[in-house]
Amino acid sequence: MKEIDLRSDTVTRPTSGMLKAIMSAEVGDDVYKEDPTVNALEEKLAKMFGMDEALFFPTGSMANQAAIKLHTQPAEQLICDKWAHVFNYEGGGASFNSGVSCKLVDGDRGMITAAQIEENINPPDFYHSPLTSLVCLENTTNKGGGACYDLEEIKEIRKLCNKHGLGLHLDGARLFNALVAKNEDPKDYGKLFDTISVCLSKGLGTPMGSVLIGNKELMKGAMRVRKVLGGGMRQVGFMAAAGVYALDHHIDRLAIDHKRASEIGKTLDGQNYVKLVEEVETNIVIFYLRDGSKEEDFMKELQRENIRISNMGQGKLRIVTHLDYSEEMHKKFLGVLEQMEL
Repeated sequence: MKEIDLRSDTVTRPTSGMLKAIMSAEVGDDVYKEDPTVNALEEKLAKMFGMDEALFFPTGSMANQAAIKLHTQPAEQLICDKWAHVFNYEGGGASFNSGVSCKLVDGDRGMITAAQIEENINPPDFYHSPLTSLVCLENTTNKGGGACYDLEEIKEIRKLCNKHGLGLHLDGARLFNALVAKNEDPKDYGKLFDTISVCLSKGLGTPMGSVLIGNKELMKGAMRVRKVLGGGMRQVGFMAAAGVYALDHHIDRLAIDHKRASEIGKTLDGQNYVKLVEEVETNIVIFYLRDGSKEEDFMKELQRENIRISNMGQGKLRIVTHLDYSEEMHKKFLGVLEQMEL
């Protein structure tokens, strides 16, 4: 059996159907907006979320950073959870690209509430503190173990943002996991957020690409910001075709990843070497060993079985199920966990 790589859902390879779609794509120069397949992908996602426009980006970080730039001015501040991807995993881009600071909120598994946001909004007439201009949410949460926001809480956050004149951006890198897990409609999100970034290369299994979706007034500057960030691409319709294929064929199957992650979580919870398994809602499993000093031994034992997972530091270990994680691999992995002794 080949290597079982559960470090992330970004390690997948295109399926045969996706490869055929890539090879047969009609392409043009996207910098001129002349790539018909990119245009079709953008139109498909804008329609799916009931929003005005969409723009294809090479990476999720660039899409998020573009959104921050569109919403803010230098010296302003955004509010996000302390575990937010836009703060922890985008290289300090908010400060570098947009000149804004992040007000970090101590949320629950990467999720923050309207009440928490309200108490962290700086008084707009107090010129000593940064002007709060944007709220960034993440759904599902990465460091929070694939947790899903309650849509009703997001509605309260929307009301709060309207009250205070704040923008609302969603880092929806794994939003399709949340939509499948909670049986939600993308249009519900399109009604609540000003901008949404969705990743095609995580749970959906494409080689690359994220799309920023938003309302016309904000998105009119998106092409310019993408250019400034170096994101202009030429015949990228080959990758957009992979995205179209994934949207047509890989959304519903996310439920399989969720089921397998849940089974992994239950298996880990039954092992005496495991201290805690966080709640598993989607395709991410976060757990901690009873004896933190044995993390290295645990990882080496898995490597001997040709299995790879992520160590996120501070005792936090992560497993992510995905398209290339087969049922055969799943059974082997569960068996290894059950037989391991530390």
